[in-house]
Amino acid sequence: MAKRERVVRMSVELPLWRALTGYRVLTAIYAVLLAAFGREKFERPWVAAAYLGFLVVWTLATLPKVRSAANCTKRFLGADLVVALTGILLTPLADLDSQTFDGPTLPSIWTAGSVLAFAIKGGWRWAAFASTFVAAANIIQRGDPSRDTFHNVLLVWVASIAIGYVVEVARASERTLARALEIEAATRERERLARDIHDSVLQVLAMVQRRGAAIGGEAAELGRLAGEQEVALRTLVSSGLVPPTRVSEDAADGAVVRTVDVADEPAGDEAACDLRALLAPHAGARTSLAEPGAPVLLPAASARELAAAVGAALDNVRVHAGADAQAWILVEDEPDEVIVTVRDDGPGIPEGRLAQAEGEGRLGVALSIRGRLRDLGGTAELISVPGQGCEVELKVPRAPKVSRGKAGSAR
Repeated sequence: MAKRERVVRMSVELPLWRALTGYRVLTAIYAVLLAAFGREKFERPWVAAAYLGFLVVWTLATLPKVRSAANCTKRFLGADLVVALTGILLTPLADLDSQTFDGPTLPSIWTAGSVLAFAIKGGWRWAAFASTFVAAANIIQRGDPSRDTFHNVLLVWVASIAIGYVVEVARASERTLARALEIEAATRERERLARDIHDSVLQVLAMVQRRGAAIGGEAAELGRLAGEQEVALRTLVSSGLVPPTRVSEDAADGAVVRTVDVADEPAGDEAACDLRALLAPHAGARTSLAEPGAPVLLPAASARELAAAVGAALDNVRVHAGADAQAWILVEDEPDEVIVTVRDDGPGIPEGRLAQAEGEGRLGVALSIRGRLRDLGGTAELISVPGQGCEVELKVPRAPKVSRGKAGSAR
C-alpha cells in the first residue's frame, strides 16, 4: 500500500487569476460610466450602447473562464481578444471625432485585461502576440496616430510581456518547489525504513554472526554469510534507496492539493530507474560500492543492462582473481553520461589472455560486457597490468546514440 501524504498549498498563479477577474469587472463598469458621462460626444450613441451592453454581458458570463488556467482555454482567449479589437475598431463609428482627438476607445482599459489573460495563460510570448494585435487596432482606429497613441500602445505591450515573463518565472519556481517536496517526502520515508531495518533485520544478522563465530564449525560459516548480508543491507540502507515519489495536482476551491505517493517503481523500459538500486546487491564484505548521494537516473532498460555488465565484471573477478580478491565499484554521474568503474586487486590479465579466450569461444567480456555497452551506445574499456589487478570502465550516454563499434575480445 502506498503511503500518501497530502500537502495543501496555494498556487502562485491563483492571485493573478483572482486579480484579473476583479480587473475585468471593474474596467467594464468604468467603460460604461465613461461612455455615459461623455454620451453627448457620440454621433451614433446606439452603437456605443449596443457594444457596451454586450461587453458587460460578456464580462459577467465569462468570469468562470478567468478563474484558473484550466478554464481559460485558447478558444476563449481568441474570442475575448476579438471582443476587445471589435470595440476599438467600432469607436470611430460611434464617435466621428475619435480619430481627430486622443480620447478613450469604447472598451477603454478593459482591453488590457484581455491581453493580461494571454500573459497569465501562456507567458510572455502569448502576451506579445495579443498586445501586437491590440497595438495594430489602436493605430488603425486613430487613423493619424499621435505620440500619446504610440506611448499608450507601447506601455500595454511592455507591461503585458513583463507580466508574462513573471508568470513563467513563477511557474518554474513552483516546479522547483514540487521537486523539493518530493525529495523531502523521500528522505522522510528513507529515514523511517532505515530505523525499522536497524531495529530488526540488522540486529538479527549481527547476532547470528556473533553466535556463529562463537559456536564454530558449520555455524561459523553461517555466521560469516550473515555478516556479508549485514554489510550488503547496511550499504543498501545508507545509499538512500527508496521507492520514487509522485506528485499530482488537483485544483479544489482555489487551492492546489499535492498528493505525494511513495509507491513501487514504475514499470516499463522508458521509466526512470535509479542505477544505485541495481548495484547495491553487489556490495558485500569483499566488494565496496562508492556512489553519489543523489539518484543516478537512467532509462530502466539501460540501467538493467549496465548493472548486468557490472555483474559480469564481478563474476570475472571471482573466477579469475580468486576468492580472496577485493573489488571496488565506483559510480560517477556526469551531465552527459554515467560511468561505472569496477576494479580489483587480483593478479591481472596476462598478455594475450583475452585473445586466447576469444579463440576458445569464451566470450564473457565480448558479449556480457562490451556487447551490452555497445547496444546502449556506450563503451567498455579494460585496463590490466600483470600483478596489479584489473580495471573495467563502463560508460553509458544519457541520450541514446547509434554505436557502430565491434565487440571486443573475451576474457
